[in-house]
Amino acid sequence: MNKLVPLAVDALLVILFCAIGRRSHDEAVLTGLLKTLWPFAIGLAIGWVIAIVVSSRMSGAAERDGRFDGTALWPTGILVWLGTLCGGMLLRVVGGQGTAISFVLVAATVLALFLLGWRAAIKALN
Repeated sequence: MNKLVPLAVDALLVILFCAIGRRSHDEAVLTGLLKTLWPFAIGLAIGWVIAIVVSSRMSGAAERDGRFDGTALWPTGILVWLGTLCGGMLLRVVGGQGTAISFVLVAATVLALFLLGWRAAIKALN
């Protein structure tokens, strides 16, 4: 699998998460999507960087040889999910957006389903 495909899948799922959230609250999806998306997009990038670094340190030279697995549930999926969730929530606070407990729980659940679910499905099918 191309190395950028897992990142693209994650990005599309985070966009979908934000669009669904805006739509469920009867907010303008397209005009306000970037306002909702930017914290989670940056969190996603942070999660990916952390996953690459952790994978590299766990596997030593093997990862530096270009064998990073973006489809792995651990460490990639878990770290990407945590980075997206925690980074997104932290940046929402910094940006003056809401982080009610109910929102954090829903976001954690949906992002886990999205970012871990497709990785679990690939692992189950292989």
